[in-house]
Amino acid sequence: MIAHLRGKLLVKHPNQAIVETGGVGYDITISVPTFSDLSDLGSEVALHIHTHVREDVIALYGFLRPSEKLLFEKLITVSGIGPKLAITILSGMAADEMVGAIRGNDLARLTRIPGIGKKTAERMVLELRDKLPEPGKTAPTPLSISAVEEDVVSALVNLGYQRVAAEKALGAASKNVSNKSFDALFRESLSAMSK
Repeated sequence: MIAHLRGKLLVKHPNQAIVETGGVGYDITISVPTFSDLSDLGSEVALHIHTHVREDVIALYGFLRPSEKLLFEKLITVSGIGPKLAITILSGMAADEMVGAIRGNDLARLTRIPGIGKKTAERMVLELRDKLPEPGKTAPTPLSISAVEEDVVSALVNLGYQRVAAEKALGAASKNVSNKSFDALFRESLSAMSK
């Protein structure tokens, strides 16, 4: 699955971006905060991608910040919240504010977001309160990750490992391996995951 895209920004709208990578234009659904922070058309952008597969469509959802992608992925685990509503939710409130509102059981604040009623807000709080990190205590993300390293993380995630655990294993593998090929890094990361 696609987990990260870097390429030329061809089109941007408040809910859509088209990024060209290797001659292919990817249509990506984005939130309003991501739209606001995107650079000018024609510039290079890098987006963290959530690939959502249904029997009739493969949809890409893009985020500039890993924390926003993580929150999106948590939101779509809540019953009654699909990817489109999750994007609407992320467009209605900053990610840090939302985490604070969910952890603080602030239903009034959550129901101000378009598309969120009292029952959905209650489900969000009930199902996510203990799964979200405290604001400001998000997991550190690597500043730069090569294409090979991104492929290794993607392969581990496709095998069912959590992304954070996969990135941690890759960090350990990078220190132990002198040959930075996909095979060497993948084997060492997989070994680190099984310990």
